[in-house]
Amino acid sequence: MATVTAGYERITVNPIAGSMGAEIEGVDLSEPLDDATFEEIRQAFLEHCVVFFRDQQLTPDQHKAFGLRFGTLNIHPFVTPLEGHPEIIPIVKEREDKANFGGGWHSDVSFMVKPALGSMLYALDTPTYGGDTLWANQYMAYDALSDGMKDMLNGMTAIHSPSSQYAPGGESDRNNSKRKSMAVKVTEEAYSESTHPVVRTHPETGRKALYVNEPFTVKFTGMTRRESRPLLRFLCDHSTQEQYTCRFRWQPGSLAFWDNRCTQHYALNDYQGQRREMHRVTINGDTPR
Repeated sequence: MATVTAGYERITVNPIAGSMGAEIEGVDLSEPLDDATFEEIRQAFLEHCVVFFRDQQLTPDQHKAFGLRFGTLNIHPFVTPLEGHPEIIPIVKEREDKANFGGGWHSDVSFMVKPALGSMLYALDTPTYGGDTLWANQYMAYDALSDGMKDMLNGMTAIHSPSSQYAPGGESDRNNSKRKSMAVKVTEEAYSESTHPVVRTHPETGRKALYVNEPFTVKFTGMTRRESRPLLRFLCDHSTQEQYTCRFRWQPGSLAFWDNRCTQHYALNDYQGQRREMHRVTINGDTPR
């Protein structure tokens, strides 16, 4: 595995794919981070879009403390949190469960007025095989578009809503009977909508990234759903092509931290009969521009 050393003095950064993603070594996240080490982690996060840490032993409070270094923490409007820790959602699939949580390409809570900056997923119990997560680099997806397509998309906005997932009759409503281990609310509050640019500019890197995803992007502003469907389908298919992705194999004690402003991710559901338990902390972000 190649090692990136330039610019890093306190951590070791090992890329895991040509498109994105890197494992970070040399840091114990259960301990308070000095400012210099934190800044190197932040640099690696911005450079690689998703970073991974192995062999961590974190309490819920330590998990939250790491998240708080990057911003305030999100309280998910539809998923019941870990008892005593409203900022942590347990993502659990028991052996008998058929459906998983996050089993499709998406960007976390893009339906919010101020969507997530990033998410930190910590593995407590993992299957002996399967259960990997994939990420897709939305900078690369945008850069690969033709100039004509870029010209058309720049300035367009789209409507995002949690309705297809969390409203009555939505994905969670259909899957709750297949997933007994998680309490996911089904409510008419999920009919809310937010408007975001189709191409957003990352507030820290200044790079442009596609910002649509299949479960939460409903349609383009000023168009009907039917009119929006062909272009939206193309963009969702285009943005998750294999050449833009990386894949991570979980172990207990692994933590992934991804940038929701420039990535999508997909939790594979290929470990039937095995148990998987993760804890997720999500960091609040800003209004996409």
